Amino acid sequence: MKISKLIVIAVAAAVMASCGNAPEGSKEVRAMLPTNSEIDSTSYLLGVYFGSMINNYGFGKLNYTQILAGMKKAANPKGDPQDSTYLDQFRISPVESDRVINEHLRKMNEYKMALNDEKGKAFIEGYMQGEGVQVTESGIAYKIIEEGEMLRATSLQDTVVVKYVGTRIDGSEFDSRDEATFPLNGVIKGWGEGMQLVGKGGKIELVIPGELAYGERGNYGIEPNSTLKFEVEILDVKPYVEPVVEEAAPAKKK
Repeated sequence: MKISKLIVIAVAAAVMASCGNAPEGSKEVRAMLPTNSEIDSTSYLLGVYFGSMINNYGFGKLNYTQILAGMKKAANPKGDPQDSTYLDQFRISPVESDRVINEHLRKMNEYKMALNDEKGKAFIEGYMQGEGVQVTESGIAYKIIEEGEMLRATSLQDTVVVKYVGTRIDGSEFDSRDEATFPLNGVIKGWGEGMQLVGKGGKIELVIPGELAYGERGNYGIEPNSTLKFEVEILDVKPYVEPVVEEAAPAKKK
């Protein structure tokens, strides 16, 4: 994941704009400026925006004293931006700035992947000690709550209608549906495999390791390499039916 230094500087400049010199102009002209209350509200909301960006990009722990120092300098720079020495005051070039920021994000992402992988393996190991828990060759740990009927999905081309709850290993819920229809070739690999373990009317608990879930890329709200847990009830199974291709009628002779 990459972020441009220009985004950081733009937000920082906006947040610190009110920290500049006293406004110029006559009393009548200065009266056109936002009030102190409006400045406070805008400053707070820009802080929320900037903080959200820090969180969304996954920067992790940061030194906010240094952030403030950089913001003040960017909001009140010395010299003309067209001057070749303008960037010297920031002690780093835009190219090097991008490299440092993106290297930080790369390390944070690798840390999260390794940590989630470690936590996931420990969770599965503990889960497998439970009564009735089995494990597939691919590494999915599962517990069949109800076997269901004989009718079950037998390939990834089949479709299932399900009721489910998905949680992270810390117990927090990230998704749930009372009824949803999924072709098994359109879901995460571990889910598609798990839906073939019970029949219509059956219930199953699945613990899917990160590599069979959203992998190293993760998904919205799900960190990379996250192990996921699902409780699923199979409401219906719709076996794949090969479409019938009708032969074209022979062309009429003129």
